[in-house]
Amino acid sequence: MTEPCFDLAHLGHVEILTDRFDDSLDFFTRVYGLTLSGQDADSAYLRAWDDYEFATLKLTLSDNTGIGHIGYRAASPQALERRAQAIMASGYKVIGWNDGDLSHGRAFRFEDPFGHLFEIYYDTVKYQHGDADRPALKNNASRFHHTGACPRRIDHLNLLAGDVREFRRFMETCLGSRVTEMIQLDNGRIGGCWFTINNKTYDLACTEEHGGGTGRFHHVTYACDQREDILRAADIFLENGVHIETGPHKHAIQGTFFLYVWEPAGNRIELANAGARLILAPDWEPVVWTEADRKKGQAWGLKTIETFHTHGTPPVKS
Repeated sequence: MTEPCFDLAHLGHVEILTDRFDDSLDFFTRVYGLTLSGQDADSAYLRAWDDYEFATLKLTLSDNTGIGHIGYRAASPQALERRAQAIMASGYKVIGWNDGDLSHGRAFRFEDPFGHLFEIYYDTVKYQHGDADRPALKNNASRFHHTGACPRRIDHLNLLAGDVREFRRFMETCLGSRVTEMIQLDNGRIGGCWFTINNKTYDLACTEEHGGGTGRFHHVTYACDQREDILRAADIFLENGVHIETGPHKHAIQGTFFLYVWEPAGNRIELANAGARLILAPDWEPVVWTEADRKKGQAWGLKTIETFHTHGTPPVKS
């Protein structure tokens, strides 16, 4: 068994690209319920009410849609240096060091084989609440503000890749990730993998690309406390004309109760009740789902709709 690597602490932030910046920002703040921490020339920095960092979502104006980059926070400055050295020796594409942005300091950037951009950083800007959002309990990052769907924290993201087996090698080599659950197809390919770098069940998933694109984004997910929050959010999305793609119902893999919508630029966004599942066993073996298992549908037998397999951002040009 490979020795677990805990150089990374957690998924820190995701940068989403939008070609409809004002509409996307309105969705994420007024409807989805993130708060705006700051803004520069091209980007808005957003967080959920109990995220401790200044930003967990960076929304950036672009000519296209999809993923800008994925940021992980290292466990220490020494861990950051260890990961940088390991990645430079890995053979994967290295971009190098940058000075960070409004939300964090120096970061090391690199790419997976499919063009998704990753960065690892340690120095971060922690959110400082004011009097208006001061929580009653000291162990909350800020007050629950009741705006929109109002998720509690960032949870995970899902990327698309033409070869999930190769993406798995990248995640294990560069990030020290472990696989907690996976889909094994009858043709020998891996249909999807769910990865963790701590004791959380997963912080990143990669599923097989069925839309013909490269380096595409499937979705980002924020977590709420209970299923009723998602049912209420469905009404909020309906009232605001947001496209509800699928849900609310429950995934078989990882057991999350979910709701998927498309924000105005077409990026898929999930709200989920991620539950309390933790991977505590140091010798955890991945749960393997077969193709026959997946054909049964989601946890309650509902079939997965076609766009969930084919829609990703940016859209594939015809």
